[in-house]
Formats: sequence, C-alpha cells, structure tokens
Amino acid sequence: MDESSNSEVVHEFRFFKVYKDGRVEKHFWPPKKIPPTDDPITGVQSKDVVVSTDPPVSARIFLPKLPNPDHKLPLLLYVHGGGFSMESAFSPTYDRLVKTLSAQANVVAVSVEYRLAPEDPIPACYDDCWTALKWVTTHADGNGLDPWLNNHVDFNRVFLAGDSAGGNISHTLAFRVGSIGLPAGVRLVGAVLCHPYFGGVEYDDTMWLYMCPTNTGFDDPRMKPPVEDLGRLGCEKVLIFVAEKDHLNGPGKGYCERLKKSGWGGKVEIEENEGVDHCFHLSDPTSDKAMALIHKICCFFKQE
Repeated sequence: MDESSNSEVVHEFRFFKVYKDGRVEKHFWPPKKIPPTDDPITGVQSKDVVVSTDPPVSARIFLPKLPNPDHKLPLLLYVHGGGFSMESAFSPTYDRLVKTLSAQANVVAVSVEYRLAPEDPIPACYDDCWTALKWVTTHADGNGLDPWLNNHVDFNRVFLAGDSAGGNISHTLAFRVGSIGLPAGVRLVGAVLCHPYFGGVEYDDTMWLYMCPTNTGFDDPRMKPPVEDLGRLGCEKVLIFVAEKDHLNGPGKGYCERLKKSGWGGKVEIEENEGVDHCFHLSDPTSDKAMALIHKICCFFKQE
C-alpha cells in the first residue's frame, strides 16, 4: 500500500479520525493521569484498585473524612464522560470532580476506569461499568476484597452518576439493575445524568455507530432508550441536567419526557443550566454555576 493510501482519512469524527489502513488518531490523546492522593484540605483519601483482569477494569476509590468510623456512608459509582473514546477516571479533571463530590456529599465514591472505543468497541464500556458495579456489590456482606467498601458503605444507599457519555452509561446500568437485579441487601436509590448523550445529533450518532459495530441503527436502544426500557429503570429517582447551549440539550429533555411517560414508578427531576455549554462544570469548576450544580447533586445524594 503506498503512502498516499496510508494517509487517506476515511472517517473524520468529533474526537478522532480513521485512516484507510485502519489507524485511529485521537484528537485529545493520551489522557493525562495522576496518582491517587490524600487531600489535606478535605480529608478525602483515595486509592486505585483492580476490579477485573479479564476484562481489564480498574477504579479509583474516594473515602471522605470519617468523624465516626462506625457510621456507614452512601456509595456513589461515578462514570466519566469523553464521547466513549477519551478521558480517564484518573485524569486531573475527574479526580478533582469525584473527590469534591465525596467530600461535599459525604459519600464513598468509586470512579470507574473503563475501556475506550474504538480500540475496544462498544459495548465494552457498558460491560466494564456493569462489572464494576457487580464488584462493588460483592462487599455488601462485609466480605469483599476492599476494606473501605466492607467497613464504610451502607449498601442500602447506592447511587449512580455520570456526565455526557457517562450519563448514557449510567442509564444503561440503571436499566440492567431493573432487568437483572442486584444482590440482597443492595438498593439503588438514584442516578444523576449530567448533560447526557442520548442520540438525536447526527454527527455524534454516526460516531457512536462506528464505535459500536454490533449496533442496530440510529434507534439502537443503548443510544436512544425507548419508552419500554425507561419503564424498567432499577432506581427510585433520577436527576437530569441539561445545559442551555449544549447540542445535547434536546435529546436530554426528550429522555426526561419519555421517562415520565414510561410508567416507571420513580421520581424524575430535570434542571437546565442557563447560559452555559456542555459539561461547563468540568472546565470551570470554581464558577458560581458549577458550584451550584455540584451542590444540587450532593443534595440529591443526601435526601432520601
């Protein structure tokens, strides 16, 4: 194959391009990763754990300051965004975000490092996060592999959260919980979907279809959940954020409307972040609007 053929681009997507010879070039790659650290200001401790070796799934666990070591805390499973193809649970952005949530909401948080597309095609991301959730629940009887989860988590108060692609994956986890169930003693209370991706934008949808070779087209239920799937969510409440200037604003609102019509017995709340774009809180975490969004999420975790 000549050099011109090697350099020919056959797919140009938002986050990566694909050459004729099969090479993939990502626009923001590789993600910067930082080690876990103990925060002297908030008192949050963190560490990395291996969830699974086959497939390779890891996670970062955050343990907030414990005024009473015997008091059990809610658990948050966080799924990072990045178009199913970028970012990391170990990046400065998500380390800071999940550490903040752990400190302000007083929750034990598990941030999942899942495999990224297109190198590991979808549904690897969904399956890895499901593997992580199942691994977390093996600690419900106090006999799991991680002492922080054994000793400090109230498994009657489990939450999911994610932004962008992570919001989509969090929905899929809630759907699997409703379809498959969780072990005795584990209760999924709620899910937070922040500026989630749910189809409806052609250039993003075309990228998702490329990353998922087993797709069933633009109405694939993982990309655009149908009403019958929404009616089977295995949690009691959902909080959805959409941003006014976000190209995913409409699909996010559409998801909420379909959820209300689905017959699902839980409570759904939606909040629109005015004057801002997609996942603004990640790039400007100290702004008033970002801090208000974080506060809203923390209140969602605290309110039963």
